[in-house]
Amino acid sequence: MTSLPTRRVLRRLTVLAVAGVLAAGTAACSSDSGGSGDKAAPGGREGSAEVGPPPSDAPTAADPQASIPAPLVPDALVRKTATGGRTVALTFDDGPSPQWTPQVLALLKQYRAKATFCMLGPNAKANPKLVKEVVADGNRLCDHSVTHDEGIAKRPLSRIKYEITTAHDQIVAAAGAGTKVDWFRAPGGDWSPQVRAMAAGYGMRSLDWSDDTRDWQRPGADKILATAEKELRPGGIILMHDAGGDRAQTLAALKQLLPWLVQQGYGFDFPA
Repeated sequence: MTSLPTRRVLRRLTVLAVAGVLAAGTAACSSDSGGSGDKAAPGGREGSAEVGPPPSDAPTAADPQASIPAPLVPDALVRKTATGGRTVALTFDDGPSPQWTPQVLALLKQYRAKATFCMLGPNAKANPKLVKEVVADGNRLCDHSVTHDEGIAKRPLSRIKYEITTAHDQIVAAAGAGTKVDWFRAPGGDWSPQVRAMAAGYGMRSLDWSDDTRDWQRPGADKILATAEKELRPGGIILMHDAGGDRAQTLAALKQLLPWLVQQGYGFDFPA
């Protein structure tokens, strides 16, 4: 077994040339990600209302100490459930929110459904009891960055590292030592090989989606539901939000989506 000091050394490996190497391999890496590569989702989503601008000490320029830890090969984007078949993975972004997350949890309990919550670090830090409740209910956690920067793929490595690792540590601190954060989801789906490699180096897979309900546009509950049903495929990952603005429409749609999924014979799973 690798000793703790050795693991710490590995996490601090400086790979100064990795950005250029990964950029050159973008096309090759994208071919493993399901076809859409590392493009941001169309339209873009609003950031969390609970999170402000980056703190003054957040890295904004190239930093020779910033590095991507091993492994250096970026993971393919996850767009399927772990077991596949007639299952679906529900995912909720931008929380936790004291107003909306408890209502989402109540609906999930009602239908014995589990979900993955992609949390912003500061929101998790501000609501540790709520993070613990999410975990206690059998749900899982995903890192969604510190500031919800939808241009994260264009930032220097130092800033990418800050957004991913700081949020990860804030979520773990809120949930309790030893809690596993299995995935990282880039804000707005703004992926790059560097972002994916940084997440992989810290033990997280890059979580995308296959079914964007577009609830972030607030088009009305009926439209959200119709979009979710239209885009759904067996083994799919559904994107919704439990924070970042008024989520009343999301809740109204979820109240109809959950029983519909059950009626269609879907089981609830986690992402691969």
